[in-house]
Amino acid sequence: MKLNVVPALTGVIWVRLGIKTFWRQPVALSGLFFMFMALLSLLSVIPYVGNFLALMLLPAATLGLMAAAREANLDRFPMPSVLISGLTENPDRRKSMLILGLLYALSFYAILGISSFYDGGNFANLYLNGGTFSPETLNSSGFQNAMWVATALYLPLSTLFWHAPALIHWHGEPALKSLFFSFVACWSNWRAFLMYGLTWAAIFVSVAATLALMTLVIEGDEWISFILLPVMLLLAAMFFASSYFTFLDCFIKDPVLA
Repeated sequence: MKLNVVPALTGVIWVRLGIKTFWRQPVALSGLFFMFMALLSLLSVIPYVGNFLALMLLPAATLGLMAAAREANLDRFPMPSVLISGLTENPDRRKSMLILGLLYALSFYAILGISSFYDGGNFANLYLNGGTFSPETLNSSGFQNAMWVATALYLPLSTLFWHAPALIHWHGEPALKSLFFSFVACWSNWRAFLMYGLTWAAIFVSVAATLALMTLVIEGDEWISFILLPVMLLLAAMFFASSYFTFLDCFIKDPVLA
């Protein structure tokens, strides 16, 4: 396995391939994404440890969505079992995936802990537990600083874990080594990832703006709340499908299932 550095415009190609792959199996991929969201939501309601467990299983679950995209790209129907393929294929790789998940959860909690120094934990509590805060709290400098600090710290964390689950599952790399390779691959291809992120941001904003404009034309906002969330979830499913192609292009060796 060797690192592959791609041109900046490859980021746009990743987006196009993700959308194209989604429409090969739209029912299966959207259904798996809803299962993914439901699983994490159910785990998060477990008292005391639910949020930590959900974060710990997030790398394995996102790997499942990538594996589903791989199946669709090969014109195969992705079965529901593919969602947990990162935890069922191989005992050694399952151990590495669980270690990766533990490291992710601990790192994420550390970021929220750091952000708590700026606003007393309001942002962390909102992110983990939901609920509502007053507009004064949300607009306060402390809350805003906590949000931006958490975002700034999460960026390098995301590069560590972006390719790591796939490297464990398809290349058999141990957890720490997969983190290193993921970090190097993401930053070596930062131009492509920048285009990738900007393209997806433009798509999400364009769709939201179009729906908002339709609301003004139709002069009714009842339907917008009904349709906006499903549409955004479908776009999110396409986004996760496209993540498979970011992995495929960043490493020269094609992944082969164990």
